Amino acid sequence: MNRWLKSLCVVASLSASSVMAADGYADKNILISADEAVKLIGNPKVMFVSGDNEDIYKLGHIKGSVEMYAHHLHHSDIDGTMHCAPLYRCIDDAEEIIGKKGISNDMTIIAYDDFKGPNATGVYSFFKSYGHKNVKVLNGGRAAIMAVDPAQKEYDTLNSEYKEIKKTQKADKEKLKAPDADKVALGASIAKADTDMKALKAKMDDVEKRLLVVKGEEVDQPKTYKIDPKKIDYTAIADKEEVKHAMEDILKNGKNSKYVIIDSRGIAEIIGERKMDNVARGGHIPGATFIEWSRISDADNKLSFKSQDELKKVYASYGVTPDKTIYAYCQVGAGRGSEHITALQLLGYKNVKVFTGSWDVWGNDMNLPIKR
Repeated sequence: MNRWLKSLCVVASLSASSVMAADGYADKNILISADEAVKLIGNPKVMFVSGDNEDIYKLGHIKGSVEMYAHHLHHSDIDGTMHCAPLYRCIDDAEEIIGKKGISNDMTIIAYDDFKGPNATGVYSFFKSYGHKNVKVLNGGRAAIMAVDPAQKEYDTLNSEYKEIKKTQKADKEKLKAPDADKVALGASIAKADTDMKALKAKMDDVEKRLLVVKGEEVDQPKTYKIDPKKIDYTAIADKEEVKHAMEDILKNGKNSKYVIIDSRGIAEIIGERKMDNVARGGHIPGATFIEWSRISDADNKLSFKSQDELKKVYASYGVTPDKTIYAYCQVGAGRGSEHITALQLLGYKNVKVFTGSWDVWGNDMNLPIKR
């Protein structure tokens, strides 16, 4: 079987294999585990897409991946106007930025970030909204790939040994400053350390060539990407008018409302103490439920989401139940807001939407109410 056919077979098995990353979740088609993802690195029919910013990408990214910073996927004018809302970007604009990254319509997209989840889910929400057929979230992101990479373990062991020798050498150099120092013995120890570190560095350079997470610049091979307007999926994205309607119902009916609006930001943003420079007002949408995104991500285990049972407990404690229509927002939607919506999709919730404009749009619209 040639390489091209093997690539097709691997991609075709993706839906089944991703179940391993989704044990316990109602929707088993969203996540992919690191164990399965590593098999797809280098596959010409798969593109790993980092949702982290350019600086983070340069410091460490999955080999062959491209960078699409989640916060830049949402596009609005300086006054917070989104011309094609609820789409993150107008179709021609989205086609251009996707194509420039060397992504074609037939590729499987594996969205990832460091491990926390928000930026990966921003990429996931972006592609799903335009009707891209195969999109996954790498559970645990870059950290998970590093954890299962044998070369990374080898490199880390060598690097740890290198640092220990360097530390000892530094201590020996300090001892040389003492009047009664044994200069011959210390000199020999320092020289040996130089030799040992040089040998270790050579080994590390060799192992580095085999690492799955690498440093450096992005390498793009632009392609043509086309979005079919008929395939755009509006089911998980919302504009300000839809969210405004939900807010009015919440203010009128309280806990009996059929809507929930989740504010996924931190307290400084919620009370209006902190805001981005291009947003006129700080604060939050009246009637919003405050659930910071970090309640959903699994920092302890370096995974993008807590387990199904843990997620259920968090949402139940805030009255976020499957019978409600749920909106989530942050600063730009693609990020902390999409983290909540993706988590709810994992639980099987059906009526869940990212407010793609989020506070960038709401805070700039003087006709919309805010609360601090």
